[in-house]
Amino acid sequence: MTRNVMFVALCVLLYNTGCTSNKEEKTEETATYAATSPLKIDTSYTKEYVSQIKSVRNIEVRAQEKGYLQKIYVDEGQFVKAGQPLFRIMPQAFEAELQKAEAETRSAELELQNTKTLSDQNIVSKSEYQLGKAKLDQAKAEQTIAKMHLAFTEIKAPFDGIIDRIPLKLGALVDEGALLTSLSDNSQMFAYFNVSEPEYLNYQTDVKDRGARLVDLQLANGQLFKYKGDVETVESEFDSETGNIAFRARFKNPDKLLRNGETGKVLMTVPFKNALVIPQKATYEVQDKIYVFVIDNNNVVKSTNIEIGASLPDMYVVQSGLSANDKILLEGVQKVHDNDKIKYKFQKPEDVLSHLKLQAE
Repeated sequence: MTRNVMFVALCVLLYNTGCTSNKEEKTEETATYAATSPLKIDTSYTKEYVSQIKSVRNIEVRAQEKGYLQKIYVDEGQFVKAGQPLFRIMPQAFEAELQKAEAETRSAELELQNTKTLSDQNIVSKSEYQLGKAKLDQAKAEQTIAKMHLAFTEIKAPFDGIIDRIPLKLGALVDEGALLTSLSDNSQMFAYFNVSEPEYLNYQTDVKDRGARLVDLQLANGQLFKYKGDVETVESEFDSETGNIAFRARFKNPDKLLRNGETGKVLMTVPFKNALVIPQKATYEVQDKIYVFVIDNNNVVKSTNIEIGASLPDMYVVQSGLSANDKILLEGVQKVHDNDKIKYKFQKPEDVLSHLKLQAE
């Protein structure tokens, strides 16, 4: 008796479970999904490029002579003018060399005068006079070199700029070529950023519709730099490892806010003519590939791989895999499976686009 009761109860349970499953399947089969089509529009978007900010002129100031650091005329972070003294290497030894060279020059001049007098009287040969002249030329050359060495002990700013860190202190023994500081001309700044090969080709070949020459600079704190930059040059070679090429934009920097070595993001407006766009929510990703469900004439969905040309806010620009006449599943991409037959309600792509962030131009 007990076994019969248990058997009947099990049958009822299985029956109810089967009914519930059938009801869910029927509910899914009868569900109506939203669908739309790709839309061709003219639009643009702002693309970010990580950039390195460099001074228009940045040099290392190095010692050209060996000696003790006798004077430091400036401080770190100070603005200096062109020709302003920065450092002084102890000059006594070079002053002595110059005095010696000057004395040798005077001696060679007197000797040449005497030789000329004797030569005019045919007491000595003309060649003696020529030797005396050569000796004077040599003495003058050594005097010039001595002056140059002495001048090298006084290091001056070659242009207006800001002094960087000064690693050596007063009294330090400075070797020839030792780094004294760096000098940056920050009146204008360069922002270098890398562009992919397809973007480079579009920029160079489509002159009319290329990305804007004027670009913005987003600083590390998220704020926009108040002055726009001008894309003025492109480097000559692609990086073989990354496939990118460097662009350079020039920014005015009258407030001296930008400094050499900063980072930021260059914001370039890139136009798209006759771009085929679809909502991002109509896609799904499998192993780094993007797919959509295309609905055929029999209302059967087909999983289709597409190539993305660019990612816009809420949207993708489709490079290949779709045409403007295709119908794609807009909602329910996570519920249906390949080759499922569905019911759908078509929404005009213009209406779908109006509810997304990006607006057609």
